[in-house]
Amino acid sequence: MNAELTSLALVTVLTGLLWVPYILNEIMVRGVVDAVGYPENPKPLAKWAQRLKAAHYNAVENLVVFAALVLVAQAIGKHNAAIAGAAQVYLWARIVHAAAYTFAVPWVRTLAFVTGFGCQMCIAWHLFH
Repeated sequence: MNAELTSLALVTVLTGLLWVPYILNEIMVRGVVDAVGYPENPKPLAKWAQRLKAAHYNAVENLVVFAALVLVAQAIGKHNAAIAGAAQVYLWARIVHAAAYTFAVPWVRTLAFVTGFGCQMCIAWHLFH
């Protein structure tokens, strides 16, 4: 598996696991019955869990774009150091984004998001050139 597909697989696993801590917080705060049900007035999650939930949604939204770009590159046989590097940097940017969002580090969160977006645009650029 090349660097782009490895990065895609790891980003997908990260995105697939981000829900676990905030759901555990939901169970602790609300109890199992309310966590799996539809309470009318649910108790709020811890602030960090609310932020991690938002980071998870953001990760899901961006995974669609990243995955499509990497898979198109694979389908057309476009492999170069820039695409591989962008995919690897994207993985680290998403890790940093999730951590910075969860722990309320605003400038780092934004920088990580912009870095990830830049990686997506780098891959897109190389697909068409």
